[in-house]
Amino acid sequence: MATILPVTINENSRADYRRTLTELFLNEPNGAAGAPSNFEYNVETDNAGNRIYLKRPTNLNKGFDFEVRVSNQRFKHVSKNGRVSHSNRPSHDNILDDLAAKKAEDPAQYSSLRAIIDRIFNCNEIDPLEYNAFTFQSGYPVDMICKCIKWLFIEQDITYWNWSGRNMLYNGIRSI
Repeated sequence: MATILPVTINENSRADYRRTLTELFLNEPNGAAGAPSNFEYNVETDNAGNRIYLKRPTNLNKGFDFEVRVSNQRFKHVSKNGRVSHSNRPSHDNILDDLAAKKAEDPAQYSSLRAIIDRIFNCNEIDPLEYNAFTFQSGYPVDMICKCIKWLFIEQDITYWNWSGRNMLYNGIRSI
């Protein structure tokens, strides 16, 4: 059973997000053999009331790593051998496919969305009302996708601390 905690984290830089999140994780109580401590940190809520949360530990147990999850959502995952599964964990491919569909639907509107994603990449907070300006019919709701992108950027900053971090996902977005 996971301990579920609401948290509000709004920082202005990658370093500040890493510092705040790792300090939060450092305060988790130790688990025990056969009884690991599990946590869900509710970090955002989308317009539909779905929770965007961080799940710890991950299946691979990579220290400070976490998974970004969305309540009441199902994302399709295709393994290297073609096996299809679904979970509430958005992948980079889910994000990129969704954004590509939005761009195909309305390139001008997508350009405005990209400007918001650029601001998210630069650790700027987005006024939730800005998401309401979009009228895409394809894919997932814009506010949910953008909030997932924010936390996937932060997850990459922690996982690839001394490497490219958020640039991996961002470069994929830029190539759309």
